[in-house]
Amino acid sequence: MVAENLQQGAQAGETPRGRLAAIRARIGAAARAAGRSAEDITLVAVSKTFEAPDIEPLIAAGQRIFGENRVQEAAGKWPALKAATLDIELHLIGPLQTNKLKEALTLFDVFHTLDRERLAEALVKERDRGAALPRLFIQVNTGEEPQKAGIFPGEVDRFIASCREVHRLPIEGLMCIPPVDEEPALHFALLDKLARRNGLAKLSMGMSADFETAIAFGATHVRVGSALFGSRS
Repeated sequence: MVAENLQQGAQAGETPRGRLAAIRARIGAAARAAGRSAEDITLVAVSKTFEAPDIEPLIAAGQRIFGENRVQEAAGKWPALKAATLDIELHLIGPLQTNKLKEALTLFDVFHTLDRERLAEALVKERDRGAALPRLFIQVNTGEEPQKAGIFPGEVDRFIASCREVHRLPIEGLMCIPPVDEEPALHFALLDKLARRNGLAKLSMGMSADFETAIAFGATHVRVGSALFGSRS
């Protein structure tokens, strides 16, 4: 089914505008099937590894929200793109080292990967120095994979409480990346449960291969890259 959907998206239009329209149509269909409104779902176009000439056609087609994994890569292409289109919103969807935080704060409007106390403390220090903080999602390692960043599910309640009560950080939601060899629906359901329990309304989950499933489980932000830009080298 996933392969069929990806093929249908490709056939719907090989131009950036056509691919974008196809993904938006699929988001709309998935939202209706879940009894939701497509307007409640944010498409984050994941532009990591792609350069400005690949990104500009999607901007011209009306896409305004993009995601990048690495601060250094984003710094090389997004300042000029954002200067040319002032309503661009840039999301950091990859892990963040504290030594890159100051630069990240100048580039990104939303962080999806707050994942440890040290980073929370660093955000507070920058805020105290006068920096404006981005909107924040906590990354949850729903599969408890040792090689992957994120708070383990059993520590999520404590970490959210610490961010709210100790650090006074504006937490908006949770984010996850399910293990590649497991059923993503189980992880999406877990993330939704954790968010509801803590009064968080936003869920960043679902990528090119599974965003429709994520929408069925309450995703408010889906992170789509290859279905929009094509395969990465």
